[in-house]
Amino acid sequence: MVTHLSGKVFLVGAGPGDPGLITIRGRDLVARADVIVHDQLGAPSFLALARPEAELIDVGKRAARHTMPQEEINRILVEKAREGKLVVRLKGGDSFIFGRGGEELEELHRNGIPFEVIPGISSSIGGPAYAGIPLTHRSCTTALAIVTGHEADLKEASSIPWAGLAGINTVVFLMGVGQLPHIVSCLHDAGKTLDTPVAIIENATMPRQRTLTGTMANIVDRAKSADIKPPAIIVFGQVVEFQERFAWFDKRPLHGRTIVVTRATAQAGGLSDQLRELGAEVILCPTINVQAIDPNPKFDTFLKHLHDYHSLVFTSVNGVEIFWNQLSKRGLDMRSLAGRRIVCVGPTTAQAFRDRGILPDVIPENFVAESLLPSFSGLPPVRVAILQASEARDILPKILTENGHQVDVFPMYVTTREKDDLSVVSGLLQDGRIDAVTFTSSSTVDGFVQAVDQAIVDIKKIPAMVIGPITAQTC
Repeated sequence: MVTHLSGKVFLVGAGPGDPGLITIRGRDLVARADVIVHDQLGAPSFLALARPEAELIDVGKRAARHTMPQEEINRILVEKAREGKLVVRLKGGDSFIFGRGGEELEELHRNGIPFEVIPGISSSIGGPAYAGIPLTHRSCTTALAIVTGHEADLKEASSIPWAGLAGINTVVFLMGVGQLPHIVSCLHDAGKTLDTPVAIIENATMPRQRTLTGTMANIVDRAKSADIKPPAIIVFGQVVEFQERFAWFDKRPLHGRTIVVTRATAQAGGLSDQLRELGAEVILCPTINVQAIDPNPKFDTFLKHLHDYHSLVFTSVNGVEIFWNQLSKRGLDMRSLAGRRIVCVGPTTAQAFRDRGILPDVIPENFVAESLLPSFSGLPPVRVAILQASEARDILPKILTENGHQVDVFPMYVTTREKDDLSVVSGLLQDGRIDAVTFTSSSTVDGFVQAVDQAIVDIKKIPAMVIGPITAQTC
């Protein structure tokens, strides 16, 4: 824990769901916080940024399921700040737009707790933007209203100014799906015509976002037929007519697809980010954990004799990353590799060297160790160092040795199995809601098969995508 001279609370809007929509300031505060008091509206996506020692407090709220009363949330914020901690109150969307952030600030002010507010993108703004609906447009919009749908069913006691809303060009309702018939009826009674375009955006900014359009005359029936569920946003107005032309989010190639990534957490980011960019919903399901061997006496022996080696062989990105970390810890850099031939299995392994300003000498077309053999066939006997996982296959050193080369193997890391509960993934597989499970090594396959609940999942029917023929053979 980082101790501060005085505690402080930051109200941070996390945005409507897409992890990319949090502000840079908000993301940085999440990474610095001593305590994160978070809700359920998109916030879990950011909790991986928290420091290992940070205290995470789930106070999530959803319709009819409140984890914690608002008064208790207020008390926690005050209590943690008085302990001298940096407290982040992480809220879905924006803290103030129907987010009860104002009530929390009242309590902080009453108790003399310093605070700051970092605005977030409200779903009322982000949802229509992702659906291709400009909430304002010079051709048809001079006013915009954002309304909470929670009060729509209170009828006589409702504070919603229906008569005023009927005259506003664009009206956005949040949390109103359950009251859709009543909302349409009230707007019509107040003067909005039945030909007014309407859009409902379900799971706004999330991979399974879908948009339903219609008019006030038919939107209730259409929503029922489409089985629209909360959370969803309702937009009334002429701006909805732009949706068909401006829609972009659901046109990405993997929109609506769910893909499981089984790589170790530290290596999953690149693949996951690219899949999300293509529109997929990514479920992180690390089945292995990569641990550097440290201390590593064998690596120290390798360094003492580094210049005796003609070729250094790397079979994975993990090996490269850990190699450089260990090299740096010993006060060495790329100059130590002068005159050595760098051999890499696979373009990603090679890229890890390029990122450090070193161009590998050998990159075989096939992503298997055997494909390196031709690059040694024309050489006289040389000394070769292979830096790899402790449990890696021995086919390469065996064949190189048989061809007269002197080969030394230096384990750089061990791969252990993660023990995460895969019951959720098992259920999704059983229901056919997962489009692909990605495997990047044989160890990820083994880990997944051992962890998945085979009582409900037929592993022969798992839709697998793999890198390399060895991983394919393991599947």
